[in-house]
Amino acid sequence: MTTRPTEPPEEAPPMPRLTDALIEPLEALLCDADGNLFPSEEPAFVASADVTNRFLAAHGIDRRFTAEELRLATTGKNFRTTAAELADAAGVPVADLDRWVAEEKAAATAHLGQVLRPDLEVTAALTALGRHLALAAVSSSALTRLAACFTATELDELIPPADRYSAEDSLPTHVSKPDPAVYLHACAAIGIEPAQGLAVEDSVPGVLSAVRAGCPTVGNLCFVAPAERAEREAQLWEAGVLTVVSSWAELTELVLPVLERRPAVLAQTGGQR
Repeated sequence: MTTRPTEPPEEAPPMPRLTDALIEPLEALLCDADGNLFPSEEPAFVASADVTNRFLAAHGIDRRFTAEELRLATTGKNFRTTAAELADAAGVPVADLDRWVAEEKAAATAHLGQVLRPDLEVTAALTALGRHLALAAVSSSALTRLAACFTATELDELIPPADRYSAEDSLPTHVSKPDPAVYLHACAAIGIEPAQGLAVEDSVPGVLSAVRAGCPTVGNLCFVAPAERAEREAQLWEAGVLTVVSSWAELTELVLPVLERRPAVLAQTGGQR
């Protein structure tokens, strides 16, 4: 009996990686805000769940959410998109969406301004990377909510209001991640090509938004709950990140040495034009 030789299994294609060649031309660090620069996801959904449930009741929709259920179902999306999707799934027309958006924005903003605190690791990373790259926030959240969060976490000097881009407020048409519009807008406003902006995201919608815009993207698990990290990491790889880090310190250790080796003239510009 002749035994056929066993063919070697096909090798899986190599996973994408954040290489030195991708880091060297970078001019900006494009940071998602919620759940990435500060742990705002959980407290925001405490305030948002109350407004969401009242929105559902007002529209005759029986479904209700706890704060945790809403977080798990809608992380990476803003309230406008969430409310519209819930109403559409129930086959109900949305009434006075702008009023509900404003109410949720006010509730979440007030709560976040009270509970958030500075994070020394985030501050240190942005300070170090900001010596070589322009810093910007690219978020689905409203600018008023971002303002409260940046002030509470003492990040106003590192990423001032002029360097924050909101899918809710900065675009002519309201969208939310995973639409790439807010990343494309941010890159155009900064004056860079998408390939020159390193995006840092913690959610799948955020990664998809950045990747679809053409930005090299890192997944960040810094503020992801430990029990959710393994699953989130797999999801971020699937969405197209070039690497996944567990902390801002890890990202700094990965990127900063390459930036420091660049010619002095490029480093001194800090990505500014």
